[in-house]
Amino acid sequence: MKPLAIACALALGLAMTAAPSAFANTATPAASAPAVAPTAPKLHATLRALLHGHIVATRDYALAVHAGNKANETKAEHAVVANAKEIANAVAGFYGKTGGDAFLKLLAGHWGGVKALTDAAHAHDATAEQKAMQELATNGGEIAGFLSSANPNLPEATVQGLWLEHVNDHKMQVDEMMTNAPKAEQAQTWSHMEMHANTIADALAGGIAKQFPNKAH
Repeated sequence: MKPLAIACALALGLAMTAAPSAFANTATPAASAPAVAPTAPKLHATLRALLHGHIVATRDYALAVHAGNKANETKAEHAVVANAKEIANAVAGFYGKTGGDAFLKLLAGHWGGVKALTDAAHAHDATAEQKAMQELATNGGEIAGFLSSANPNLPEATVQGLWLEHVNDHKMQVDEMMTNAPKAEQAQTWSHMEMHANTIADALAGGIAKQFPNKAH
């Protein structure tokens, strides 16, 4: 998986641009890979924090399901939804309310898939888990299509690759958790999940900063 993350990050800088849509404004050529010192540090930090909030809240849900703690399940669900709204609001800041609302709907689909995947893993239901993964893959394609149409600096195939690895991180995490895998193994998966969330955040921030050089800071 780690080589895939590196390859996707490189592809983001090298891929050709996609055609803009009604969401895109003042489109520019393909973005280069995120620099060591990003051109929009506040945007990079914000998106990293939001993506980290997503993986923390979904992990908290999985931990609650594994422990059979219904109160914590509900608390984590609310946190996931609140975080999704924050991400959508960040998107709306660049692409308007219509763009933010559309992305929130896609994020709701992602959460629905992650929740179904987590519940299926807890029940050791391989068929339900496979169904959830198929739904997450479809949703990942929709997210990639949305982002690439909004921003020509975010090639659809590259974004889809990044997002599908994120989906795979969710699966590895819940499978290891529900089968009581060694703590060191679970910690390694979590560390990779955090790093890959940063990769996604940096790719998005880089693309947005390239498209909106006077607005992204």
